[in-house]
Amino acid sequence: MELVDALELAGNHGIDAIEIRALGSTIDLVAYFTERYGSPASLAKVLEGSAVGVCAFNTSLRLVDATAHAKEEFLRYLPWAEAAGVRSLRVFDGGETADEGELTEALATLQWWREVAVREGFRADMVIETHDFLALPDAIPRFLEIAPDCALIWDTHHTWRKGGQDPVETWKQVRRNTHHLHVKDSVSRPGPKLPYSYVQPGTGEFPMAALRSALEADGYDGIMSLEWERLWHKDLPPLGLALQSALRSGWWSRPKSGGPAPNGE
Repeated sequence: MELVDALELAGNHGIDAIEIRALGSTIDLVAYFTERYGSPASLAKVLEGSAVGVCAFNTSLRLVDATAHAKEEFLRYLPWAEAAGVRSLRVFDGGETADEGELTEALATLQWWREVAVREGFRADMVIETHDFLALPDAIPRFLEIAPDCALIWDTHHTWRKGGQDPVETWKQVRRNTHHLHVKDSVSRPGPKLPYSYVQPGTGEFPMAALRSALEADGYDGIMSLEWERLWHKDLPPLGLALQSALRSGWWSRPKSGGPAPNGE
């Protein structure tokens, strides 16, 4: 989708903001913005005229194995985020084992970013998705012990499906650091690429009702973002149909005041 189409789709579904991973069939957002808008100021003007905001740019940087080139690619997002007022830049945790070596690498990358952000006066911040080693059982509390002030994007599906963890229990571990979470649905049937298959929201096995009850009980008022991976899983229906399914099934709905605000990626 083009940016204007994504903003329009969100607005038509009463969604407050979008989280952007891909546009125009590419995940190189900087190249996309440069080609379509020319400058960060021009992009900012487009977004200022939209009733739908942008809550995050999703980068490809991984805290583990973060090369100098990968860091440079991450920093290319900063002029665009700063101009557009986008405060969150998603990064992956990376890694596979959550051993001491990976934890040390992740902390070093996080420290590198903090030094750069302070030196340059950036307002945007790095937000870490629980995607790889942080989806493993017991990895989150170990990481938060050494990085207690980091901001997380909790991928509720990954810690549940890949890590075998109850989302209600995981929420107790991440709630102090989480102001943004991802939701999606799947069934246990193996797919072409994964040992499970993504399905339309409300038609799978993810315990959404229990998660929402836990969030509401704690008064969570951060971002809840539907992560729709059609770019990688071509068999999935378009995002518009997924949003209709989520609303129709009651899996996801406009919250009461003080509840989590829905967004779409």
